[in-house]
Amino acid sequence: MDEFAEILRAWRDRVRPEDVGLAPGPNRRTPGLRREELAHIAGVSVDYVVRLEQGRARHPSPQLLTSLARALRLTDAERDHLFRVAGAAVPSAGHVPRHVTPTAQRMVDRFRNAPVAVAVHTAIYELVLWNPLWAALFGDPSTQSRLERNVAWRYFQGSIPVTHTLEDDEAYACDLVGHLRAATGRYPDDPELPQLIERLLEASPDFARRWRAGTVGELRTSRKTLHTAVGDIVVDCDTFTGGPGDQTIVVMTAAPGSEDEQKLDLLRVIGLQQLQS
Repeated sequence: MDEFAEILRAWRDRVRPEDVGLAPGPNRRTPGLRREELAHIAGVSVDYVVRLEQGRARHPSPQLLTSLARALRLTDAERDHLFRVAGAAVPSAGHVPRHVTPTAQRMVDRFRNAPVAVAVHTAIYELVLWNPLWAALFGDPSTQSRLERNVAWRYFQGSIPVTHTLEDDEAYACDLVGHLRAATGRYPDDPELPQLIERLLEASPDFARRWRAGTVGELRTSRKTLHTAVGDIVVDCDTFTGGPGDQTIVVMTAAPGSEDEQKLDLLRVIGLQQLQS
């Protein structure tokens, strides 16, 4: 029996709908995910999932395998096994980790129904996981390219609907550049990192100036004003770095009981309705 097809079915069966923010619904023949649910979460067609589970689709791409591993809540060891039995090279320690751990997944899931925007980014600021409120604030990342999901790229292109005070803006820009420079030392074998740096150098004189100054650093807690469909919202942005896979978890909240928190909650509800329409 095809090992890849067998473990894919087994791992799909063990993930409960509520584990990924879906309603269980009636008339389920299995406690796990349906094929169409896995396809939706992983961003592939249902037909392709069927062919994978029947052993008829060969040589899935590393990008697809990463999406499947994330959707199935795989551990690092399980992710590596999935790559091996698919005939793909296991991600190198010298490459930026893009696999989201089950712990980070659970953290994001817990804030699905709260006025809290939370997201997980790789060591080079690529957005890899988010809750519905985050999508309502910044646009649906599932419709964006990988470059468009990169926070540094969006910031230096001026496409993030956020403003800071002058002091915080200066600190934030320096921190973004400094964090990317630190990543080049930790992940010297990742081919996408120098490509990202080169594109930023070509596209943004502001980035280029800071990069050539040798800035090194990490993101810090800051206060931001978000420009949204329900008006401006002032939030505190807490950044937690150095977690599993060297990933960054960003949490945005407003003062409890404030008008800003009420706006966040309203946007959360509106965003969920839009996603489900």
